[in-house]
Amino acid sequence: MESTDHGARIPLLSRLESIPVRARRKQYLGTLNGHSCLCAECEADPPIPEGMSFHGLRKLYGSLEEEMFWVAGRAFQIMDWDRTHQYCGKCGSPANDKADERAKICPACGTVSYPRMSPAVIVAVVRDNALLLAHAARFPGSMYSVLAGFVEFGESLEDCVRREVKEEAGVELKNIRYFGSQPWPFPNSLMVGFTAEHAGGEIRMDEKEIVDARWFTADALPTIPDKISIARKLIDWFTATHPQPQKP
Repeated sequence: MESTDHGARIPLLSRLESIPVRARRKQYLGTLNGHSCLCAECEADPPIPEGMSFHGLRKLYGSLEEEMFWVAGRAFQIMDWDRTHQYCGKCGSPANDKADERAKICPACGTVSYPRMSPAVIVAVVRDNALLLAHAARFPGSMYSVLAGFVEFGESLEDCVRREVKEEAGVELKNIRYFGSQPWPFPNSLMVGFTAEHAGGEIRMDEKEIVDARWFTADALPTIPDKISIARKLIDWFTATHPQPQKP
């Protein structure tokens, strides 16, 4: 990336070969603002082009403009899939890129493998004028967020919402409603957002993933995620729809 006065940006190149970085393999992403986009896996310890620097995707979270961050996220997911699917998972033969779609095909047994996406749910649970937020063991500092978890085989999205909240916070839900979705490239998730109402039970944490969980009102929120995430969009929805009464 290149550093600017306004953060960071991905450089625009006429061709990949114009910088001294060798690509082990590359994949076409599509176009953005009329420009073709490529992603590539570099050789180990590549030379750093003048005026540029290499950073992990998480470090760019909040630095790149949002549209470009999601393009970078797509690139990260595609290259992670490309790197980890060089061989057929059925017979072990070297796999080839499929010419007519984003997939790998085995020339020996014909098995076709597509990029994998792991669906996860994330939910804003409301009780009266309070929102359920939790601090997970993996969260930095004192940040709190809404609850989330991965969907299991044979489970609907709504079933997953109920199970995850019950397992992690011990409460029952009602009126589960779809909110929106967001690709989440850490490493290959699709976050599907919901809102729900508290139907019963008191907070009882699992004490493994969740180390603290509480009900927060809109005027007394803790440290919360950045605006680019669907977690923050759910929290912002809560503050907009559950304003606190004005104090006299």
